[in-house]
Amino acid sequence: MEGGVAADTRLPTPSLGRSSSSFRHRTQSLNILRLRRVFDLFDKNGDGEITIEELALALDRLGLGADTDDVRSTVAAYIPPGRAGLAFEDFDALHRALGDALFGGPAAMEEEREGEEGTVEEDMREAFRVFDEDGDGFISAAELQAVLAKLGLPEGRSIARVQEMICSVDQNSDGRVDFGEFNHMMQGITVWGA
Repeated sequence: MEGGVAADTRLPTPSLGRSSSSFRHRTQSLNILRLRRVFDLFDKNGDGEITIEELALALDRLGLGADTDDVRSTVAAYIPPGRAGLAFEDFDALHRALGDALFGGPAAMEEEREGEEGTVEEDMREAFRVFDEDGDGFISAAELQAVLAKLGLPEGRSIARVQEMICSVDQNSDGRVDFGEFNHMMQGITVWGA
């Protein structure tokens, strides 16, 4: 690594065809917000860096069974000298490189965008389906708790806390969140600096 730049050891970016709408979202501000949330979830000790161990643990909790040595070999080139882990900017660069390597670069993304309608709603529906584990069109407290627990979030340990979260979004008081309520909640999120 010369001059602090590790360009030669970073992931190659071959185009494997069209990008996947499930990997990349078309709204840049939503991309940054979602990536920041993922970063904050993976940064277990809240120090502003994701270590290789934290990343391997997060991937393992998501059921991806990541080997620490494999993660290290993929991620090491993105950690600047003198740092213990990935800062958000480094994590973003890794995310972009993985996306480019797997799904094609920004040009492929632009081609996919052309001619598509309703992409923000599609992205919202996709996000909703992550929580709606049984596919019945609603997010129950049990489903939200299961997802939070998979992510290792402390809120996932208390059904009472999860029920409070549901109630804060549940506009028709049926004890669960439908897509309209989920979409309304997501539209209310402010993205600073986007």
